[in-house]
Amino acid sequence: MDLGDEVWLVDTQMGGYDGITAGYLIRGERPCLVETGAARSSAGVVAALDALGVGADDLATIAVTHIHLDHAGGVGDLAAAFPRAQVVVHEAGARHLADPSRLMRSARMVFGDVLDELFGPLIPTDAERIRVLTDGDTIDLGGGRTLGSFDSPGHARHHVGLLDSLTGDLYTGDAAGVWTPETGDLRPATPPPDFDLDAALASLERMRERRPTRLLFSHFGPVTDVDTTLDRSVEELRLWVELVREARSDGLDLDHAVVRVRERTAERYALRSVPEVEHKIEVLSSTEADVAGIWHWLDRQSELEPGAS
Repeated sequence: MDLGDEVWLVDTQMGGYDGITAGYLIRGERPCLVETGAARSSAGVVAALDALGVGADDLATIAVTHIHLDHAGGVGDLAAAFPRAQVVVHEAGARHLADPSRLMRSARMVFGDVLDELFGPLIPTDAERIRVLTDGDTIDLGGGRTLGSFDSPGHARHHVGLLDSLTGDLYTGDAAGVWTPETGDLRPATPPPDFDLDAALASLERMRERRPTRLLFSHFGPVTDVDTTLDRSVEELRLWVELVREARSDGLDLDHAVVRVRERTAERYALRSVPEVEHKIEVLSSTEADVAGIWHWLDRQSELEPGAS
């Protein structure tokens, strides 16, 4: 999809689903791919870039908002396919791209055999090709155009936002949640182990402060009503946390808290009436995982309370 100003949305078709995970090609003097998608998507992404005129020696930068496998799982494969490209990632994620063994073990524990079907293996990237992003760094796109980075934790501590100096496009990763263009739904993305409500809300405010002209969601696509969308992101985060907090106060366990959240939000999301859309969103960002992330954050908050053992 041509988004204008040499920005192209590339559907990575994670797990064979359309419209679930996007990569974005900025096709300028120094072409840059933002988000690789999963490893199993790599061949399709390479083919898409080739169709857009970006060959093996043309891509200058591969940037990822964070190292979760649906965003960065293809880094190793794409680094091999584009040998001149520099890989750019948050400083907390760099070592996991150079040596993904720990990340893959953790992912295997969470996803089991589904890991192979949905994501595939993240293969190592030569550490010399990895550039660490710190808050305020920029990525050179050529011709004076840059991507400015800023830390945006909450979904993950190794998460960055990227702002295009020419267009005002803000690459949100998962920090603003999961946008479903078919139904106009916006749901939070709060999986374990890193979810932190306070950090997530602060990151949304940092996004707003940069006054972007458009939000480019990794899941999925462009949104131009920036302020309303960021307001919704805040609202959804607060709602889901409050629902899980109430479930805990009522003595429910994690499994029943998941049921409670699904029941209390049944009328909130139009995707609930479109089974094929709901199914793919649950594959991508399941209610179970999101409630578990909030649950674990509330556990940590309880441990920090005065008098907690």
